Amino acid sequence: MSAAGLPQGRFEGRDAFLGLVRDALATAAAQGWREIILSDATFADWPLGERSVAASLQAWSASGRRCILLARHYDEVPRRHARFVTWRQTWSHIIEAHGCRSADPLELPSAIWSPGWVMHRLDPERCNGVCGAEPERRLALRELLAEWLQKSAPAFPATTLGL
Repeated sequence: MSAAGLPQGRFEGRDAFLGLVRDALATAAAQGWREIILSDATFADWPLGERSVAASLQAWSASGRRCILLARHYDEVPRRHARFVTWRQTWSHIIEAHGCRSADPLELPSAIWSPGWVMHRLDPERCNGVCGAEPERRLALRELLAEWLQKSAPAFPATTLGL
């Protein structure tokens, strides 16, 4: 899997961050990435509710794909990202959502991980971080996310059943 066309190195600012999220998900769809991990304390400032992002996620969704979501909590997601919630309901069989409410919001990684490219927002307030395809960067972020996933529990159900 190649991440051709995606940037490498440092990024700074909200516009750069939002562009990276959009471009990464569009690339995931175009190149058929098999696995994606999306991690953030709340996903409140991600562009998940945008039409283009929903279209990328829809195009990416297929049998054999896997998406892992990791957040401190998902309270903001239904209010801010209705298209994403709809996509999550439709494709719940390929999506695992985990929550870690005890996490410090600034410690939980704000990141996108794939086997071929990663983006890690090191300073969520200023939207600064690093991205790239280097094996060391991908491995380090995967190990960090694995540690947090071990501390997490299932969260953000695709449907809510009332009695």
